[in-house]
Amino acid sequence: MSEVNSETAVVLFEELVCTNGMRIGIATLNTPKTLNGLSLEMTRLLADKIEVWANDPKLAVLVLKGAGDKAFCAGGDLHALHHSMVDNQGRAAIENQHAGTFFAEEYALDYRLHTFPKPILVWGDGIVMGGGMGLMIGASHRVVTDTSRLAMPEISIGLFPDVGGTWMLNRLPGKTGLFLGLTGAQIGAADALFAGLADYHLTRNLWPALLEQLLTKAWVNSAQHSRLQNDALLDDLLANLASTPAVAVGPLQQHLSLIQNCCAGSDLNRIVAAVLALTEHTDPWLQRAAKTLAAGSPGSARLTFTLLKRVKHLSLADAYRVEWMAGLMCASHGDFQEGIRALLIDKDKQPKWNPAHLSDATQAWVEKFFTLPFSAEQHPLYRLGTD
Repeated sequence: MSEVNSETAVVLFEELVCTNGMRIGIATLNTPKTLNGLSLEMTRLLADKIEVWANDPKLAVLVLKGAGDKAFCAGGDLHALHHSMVDNQGRAAIENQHAGTFFAEEYALDYRLHTFPKPILVWGDGIVMGGGMGLMIGASHRVVTDTSRLAMPEISIGLFPDVGGTWMLNRLPGKTGLFLGLTGAQIGAADALFAGLADYHLTRNLWPALLEQLLTKAWVNSAQHSRLQNDALLDDLLANLASTPAVAVGPLQQHLSLIQNCCAGSDLNRIVAAVLALTEHTDPWLQRAAKTLAAGSPGSARLTFTLLKRVKHLSLADAYRVEWMAGLMCASHGDFQEGIRALLIDKDKQPKWNPAHLSDATQAWVEKFFTLPFSAEQHPLYRLGTD
């Protein structure tokens, strides 16, 4: 085993030598005190290293995991984003260089994971939310454990399900993607498997066995063979270790028909009213989902709903381009800054949303989130997907 950097680094990189001389690359997000929230520095370290690994024919598999026992990655670096929004108050959205750079580089990293030329295994143990979901959905082999909690909770901070979330939510069964985007509802391993957000369930205690078995497989050199052989080897390994979650059917699957009925149609006001009515349901999971929507940003609800419609038939790269513009505008239009303030800065959990009501977050109101302040060629993600 070779250590590439010290244990004080925000991302740890290791290369493990397999019995046949091939190697496994492991990247560990290493800020457990902040639940491995993804900072710009971490994004850049990951982007640089995985490019090296992409071009190393002896590197068979990339593994992404989080340090500590609480989270793979609970989101992005909201404190730094809040600081940039405070500094940029009164100026145009495009002048917030930190927000623009952070979103552009995070989305570019996420896209690279989707298009990586080798198998990627994400050990999605513990909390996987927001930016963590952005990393996980791009992997070829996504593992959840008995402690996994997946969510896109941006409704509570005045943002929207970004990091490719709009593209991903559109691909979940029925209307479950819209429901999860509007309510920020958390799902466990069974529902992650049902929704197609994970590929295998392993109990948490099997990590050492997984690591040991990764080193014994007959991985092939990527310069000489198709990656399909390594994909199949990794699938066999995970299938042999996999098990059915303790709760075999989660609430998302259990309430699929109800969610379909609540989220049907194109009238957001009707959909929100139907979801809010679930506060009277007997299932605490549905009650919590409805209460989160009720307390969340009405502007975020409108923006999420509109984004899902706009990106439904777009390519992944185009979805990231649309999300970048909407994210930058969120950093300028109040609710994102206010949501972070209420949750993480002052911690009063009493955000003052503007608009305060869904009736004021109209279709005309939301259009400003999609208007580029420059030509398409100047978009920082202009070349995404064309290289």
